[in-house]
Amino acid sequence: MKHRGWRSPAVVLACGGLVLMLALGTRQSFGLFLRPMSFDLGWGREVFSFAIALQNLVWGLAMPFAGAIADRAGAGRVLVAGGLAYGLGLWAMAYSGRTLAFDFAAGLLVGLGLASTGFGVVLAVVARAFPAEKRSMAVGIAGACGSFGQFAMLPAGQAMISAFGWQNALLALGAAAFLMIPLGAALAGRSSSEAEGQPIGAALGEAIAHRGFWFLTASFFVCGFQTIFIMTHLPAYLVDRGLTPVQGMSALATIGLFNIAGSFCAGALGGRYSKKWLLAWIYVIRAVAIAVFVSAPPTAAGAYLFAAVLGFTWLGTVPLTNSLVGQIFGVQYLSTLFSLAFLGHQLGAFLGAWAGGAAFDLTGSYLPVWLAAIALSVIAAGLCVPIDERAIERPLLRPAV
Repeated sequence: MKHRGWRSPAVVLACGGLVLMLALGTRQSFGLFLRPMSFDLGWGREVFSFAIALQNLVWGLAMPFAGAIADRAGAGRVLVAGGLAYGLGLWAMAYSGRTLAFDFAAGLLVGLGLASTGFGVVLAVVARAFPAEKRSMAVGIAGACGSFGQFAMLPAGQAMISAFGWQNALLALGAAAFLMIPLGAALAGRSSSEAEGQPIGAALGEAIAHRGFWFLTASFFVCGFQTIFIMTHLPAYLVDRGLTPVQGMSALATIGLFNIAGSFCAGALGGRYSKKWLLAWIYVIRAVAIAVFVSAPPTAAGAYLFAAVLGFTWLGTVPLTNSLVGQIFGVQYLSTLFSLAFLGHQLGAFLGAWAGGAAFDLTGSYLPVWLAAIALSVIAAGLCVPIDERAIERPLLRPAV
């Protein structure tokens, strides 16, 4: 990306980090609303879970289109539309007394907002703002800002719910989401190509024909399944096992706190070591952490320890996957290609969010989903190992004679 005037790499990184902090911090707080909204509105947990699952599906399906528009027309327009949809969706959630209205607000509007303000758009702009040797670190820092949003906004969300009720808390979060609109001005502008002249169809063809791209997408499916299931259901799971709502919120906040370091370290290590092996180790650590957590007696200390270990790996997959896609395919169409890989993440997120509520309503327990998360983590680690990390070699374009 060519920077003019005040849109320096540092400004792009700072504003992009703030957008992710607001977008992801708000999104991570939705689990706090499951119990109070379900109780007040007389819903089973599957109603709320399905809306969050739909949100992640819409996020994943819309993100490639948002990424393609950002690559071709500039990220600023996409971020303005996304911030508007996000804020309106949160306000609509506050007044959604019927399940269909809640699906529209939390599922469609917030999903579209996340697709336009999340990783696919923001990280690609940040990646293009920095040279290759600093790219992984910059993307890791931006991801860490998203983690800080989770850490900072979860206590604020719980405090607002306790003091003013869940409806007013959603209205306040919606007002905060509108701040993403002016921040998008720093991310405006179109990308400059590393491989000038390559059409988007050729870039898509390269990705589709590259088995490593499919392995990344499949492993990202597992990441989405695990993280959204835990984000949506961990507070309720802990309360069900005898802990307090504040302790449930604190566990999610602990994930965000430790993921600040985890995202930063993932970005830093990705610039020095094999990204596929780092991804594989992340999934192995998650499998072990989940297995120990569900086997141990429920205590606040155990919940916080689990959250800390899981937090260190929480969003570490994102800068590594984003940087690996850029490393293999270049950054010209990074928003588009990463968004396609992220669709796998969101398909897993849809299944994880919905399966948690469905399993609980059917069996009265989350154990089947915890066991599935462990098995899928082992599979994801195995998928990362055979990925070919080498950059694609393209023939030089020759002028017509």
